[in-house]
Amino acid sequence: MDVSTFSSRKILITVIFAAVGLVYVLRLFQIQVVDSTYKQFADNNALRKIVQYPARGLIYDRNRELLVYNKAAYDLLVTPREAGFFDTLAFARLVDVPVEDFKAELTKAAAYSRYKPSVVVKQISHEKYATLQEQLYKMEGFYVQPRTLREYPQPMAAHALGYVGEVTQEMIDANPYYKSGDYIGISGIEASYEEDLRGRKGVRYYMVDVHNRLQGSYREGEMDTMATIGRNLITTLDSRIQAYAELLLQNKKGSVVAIEPSTGEVLALVNSPSYNPNLLVGRERGNNYARLLEDAVKPLFNRALMAQYPPGSTIKMAQGLIALQEGVITPETRFYCAHGYSSGNFRLGCHHDQSFKLSESIAKSCNAYFVYVLRAVLENSKYPGVREAYDTWRNRMMNLGFGRKLDSDLLNELKGNVPSSEYYERYVFKGSRWRALPVISLSIGQGELGITPFQLANYCAILANRGYYYIPHIVREIEGKSIPEKFRIRQETGINRSYFEPVIDGMEQAMMPGGTGAMSMIPGIAVCGKTGTAENPHGADHSVFMAFAPRESPRIAISVYVENGVWGSTYAAPIASLIIEKYLNDTISSQRVWLEESMLKANLMNPLIIPESGDEE
Repeated sequence: MDVSTFSSRKILITVIFAAVGLVYVLRLFQIQVVDSTYKQFADNNALRKIVQYPARGLIYDRNRELLVYNKAAYDLLVTPREAGFFDTLAFARLVDVPVEDFKAELTKAAAYSRYKPSVVVKQISHEKYATLQEQLYKMEGFYVQPRTLREYPQPMAAHALGYVGEVTQEMIDANPYYKSGDYIGISGIEASYEEDLRGRKGVRYYMVDVHNRLQGSYREGEMDTMATIGRNLITTLDSRIQAYAELLLQNKKGSVVAIEPSTGEVLALVNSPSYNPNLLVGRERGNNYARLLEDAVKPLFNRALMAQYPPGSTIKMAQGLIALQEGVITPETRFYCAHGYSSGNFRLGCHHDQSFKLSESIAKSCNAYFVYVLRAVLENSKYPGVREAYDTWRNRMMNLGFGRKLDSDLLNELKGNVPSSEYYERYVFKGSRWRALPVISLSIGQGELGITPFQLANYCAILANRGYYYIPHIVREIEGKSIPEKFRIRQETGINRSYFEPVIDGMEQAMMPGGTGAMSMIPGIAVCGKTGTAENPHGADHSVFMAFAPRESPRIAISVYVENGVWGSTYAAPIASLIIEKYLNDTISSQRVWLEESMLKANLMNPLIIPESGDEE
């Protein structure tokens, strides 16, 4: 065999192998691409995959009054490749959307995928669906998917309950459970307990005919997965008290937080101005949210958890407790108030000209007394200097729940501000020797000190419990599981229980004749309270009050802020006392109806109206 013959055969064999290889490649292409695409077309024509969205769990108050439930709604989807010719204008009118918006969604769906279904109209009401269903069989490529929307039978507790909204791409990237078009809790309980409330999605496969009509379950449902409905929640809220507190705060800016001291359960969480939670449900949610966001009175702002105010005179009990624990005073220690406190060029005014012991100074809200108290703490000889004593004072304040988050189940809780020694070193002392006077305004709850109404209510619960608290929380039962263990653990403050009685004596005296809160006495109930005024550089000062009742075995601890209300005794104390009376007695006594009517009629939303002053504090 010569070389040329061998080369010819080699070429022939190579060509044969190449041809065989090409046949295999073409066959694989047909199987993996052409047939797969054809199968996808066929499946889309024969099968419909419908996601089963579970109903979110229901939300109840502590007495099992329904606060949030679900109502039926439907999303309209289209598979662009399957869509036939139809009257766009008539269809848009049928589903009650502007025709321009409808066309835009159709274009968007086609751009996303011609072979996969996309939502083109969201949240069609049950009433509209009934009409749509009669015509839908004519609309090839279109079908509906059932959903549920939240409904609020009582338009209250909007900030506490929160709202549900569509997921963003960022949320989808963070959690693969969610897909485009899904809904998620955005704020309040809806967000805090999202995983419990949302349940788990299911999927069902159906056969459809050439007219896009369901012909039954595919393979008798062997590929289906069932949706699991969300867990129901029993909250700690008392809807009766929540509604009453919201009524009292109408036409005012402020907040109410009420806590059951023995458990840490939040009885009421009120913000004013607020909004009807039903506004953030349905197709108008976006427009309503934009209007609320632009509203000058900030109805979306959660003042109870996020507003940071000077505590004013309400901080005085904490100052006394820390001084007792540090051993620099006793309950009988007296300081003289000469219409205030003076030292060199420093002057802090007050309205007394007499000496006080601890309980009396709380009842009369003497500023000078607590300047002496804080100065004694900061100049305590057992510490090397004022800075070290200040760090101890700050740590004890933080143990009382200030300057840090309380780790509750309510989102967006802010920590307030108890300034660090580093802050004062940098901005006040600037390397010079630490002294008490530059920070002495902290003694009466002014200066750099800032607390939230939520913290103030918890602090009041600490006083009611004589030195401990349970982390405040707003859910008491989760269907089928336990609430987090941390809510059952007693949190100690490090203040000896015996030191609380003289402080509580002063709080009870404050609510008696001669005390700053006497106007808000409740017949037959021993209320322990403290008025305060939070300085406001932008206008009239804020009215502040905190109280617990009854004195023995307390059932409620409450904080009230009324912005621009000036004196604590003018608005905050009466509102708090009415809520306490309503909670404990279920009614308002006849001799206090005048006070209730006065608070209901009060309107502080006009910034030009300056409230009349009450007792000084």
